[in-house]
Amino acid sequence: MSYSDYSDDDADERCNTSTSRSHTELKEKTDILDRYADKINLDVHTTHRITKDKALRATVDQVLDPRTLGFLGKIFNNGTLSRINGCVSTGKEANIYYGLNESTAEEFAVKIYKTSILVFKDRTRYVVGEHRFGEKQSKNPRQMVRNWAEKEYRNLKRLYSEPLIHSPKPIDLKENILVMEYLTRGNGNPSPKLRDYNFKDLESVINYYHEMLILMRVLYQNCRLVHADLSEYNTIVHEENLYVFDVSQSVEPDHPMSIDFLRMDIKNVNDFFSRIKKINVYAERDIFKFVITPSNILFNNADDLKELDQEGTKNFLLNYLNTLNLKSSDDDEFNDEVFRSLHLVSSLHNIDERDFSKFSNGDMDTLVDLVGSLKIKDKDVVKRESNNTVSGEEQVDDYSDVDSEIGKCDFSDDEQPQSNLKRFQDKEEKKMHKQQFGFEVAFLYD
Repeated sequence: MSYSDYSDDDADERCNTSTSRSHTELKEKTDILDRYADKINLDVHTTHRITKDKALRATVDQVLDPRTLGFLGKIFNNGTLSRINGCVSTGKEANIYYGLNESTAEEFAVKIYKTSILVFKDRTRYVVGEHRFGEKQSKNPRQMVRNWAEKEYRNLKRLYSEPLIHSPKPIDLKENILVMEYLTRGNGNPSPKLRDYNFKDLESVINYYHEMLILMRVLYQNCRLVHADLSEYNTIVHEENLYVFDVSQSVEPDHPMSIDFLRMDIKNVNDFFSRIKKINVYAERDIFKFVITPSNILFNNADDLKELDQEGTKNFLLNYLNTLNLKSSDDDEFNDEVFRSLHLVSSLHNIDERDFSKFSNGDMDTLVDLVGSLKIKDKDVVKRESNNTVSGEEQVDDYSDVDSEIGKCDFSDDEQPQSNLKRFQDKEEKKMHKQQFGFEVAFLYD
């Protein structure tokens, strides 16, 4: 027998094995679907238009593989749900279905994370660096999805236990299936996202803007979380209260990229209210300081805050926000863009090698030297620092005011760094402003 005969036989055997496996998987999926056919409806939920991309519409192939169907069966069996009645929305990481317990008339949102395809490919940057999942990091897609679902479930529990935050109540977690409270106006109609909410008047817009800023602070200070994807699409107005959800990517303040994520959240919130709702907003630097600074440093009468109830605490924070200046000029917009490009360092682990060299050579005697005045004469250094944002972690008690850590930069006419951020000034104004404002390096030490 020739070599080609052996090769053909092997190919036929592999083909038969593959075909047999496919038939087995198909039969297994069909059996499970038949078992729960009367309880699962994957069509679009009739009382709500499905969101965004039709190409991502819910299908069995995307979210309901045999294992997922098996875990869904356990949720049916334990009495949490009696049926699934349509798809409410689809997204890059999961589909959300309308769940119902017919015996109690309770409504649920059933979030099923996709396992057959990894549409959301950058999950790892939100998990790597989280001490809560340090031993669970895996390149296995199903394990990664399981970690992602568990991460959202635990974050939701943390939010739900905080009196100052409104969020859906987490109900159950089975593998890649998360069951939570369904925020509804009745008859299965979901409460509107902030993006779709019909604001009564200008005062209502301003009120919800302040609510978003207070939400970020309470998340950071009380729940020890940075949302990392906060926007008008991940907040819901339910019974006139602002609810936050979609916290699978949320990280703790000691995550290496938490400061970058927080600055992104602040920008998203400001963009929505300034560009879409056309109101004046606060400078991103001031919001950042409001969010991360502990109460005993930010407020002169911080002891009074501890004795206030939920409503009193919100009013206290609102009164502080009202003392901040709103952005009113092109310079303010430019300053925001500079702030987003700052080289922020919050840990010794994130200090550049050149700073370690200075420290080891005795050029820096204390950590305070790291936040002293900084004179930059090399435009390549300026460019590198403006394009290379360094991650950070939480501040604790020995924390100085961020604004006191500003380093002024002196530039000669021939040493002006080039930047694409200066949209509102002519060349001479940019030079003058840069000499006055400078590039800053803040060290949020613990």
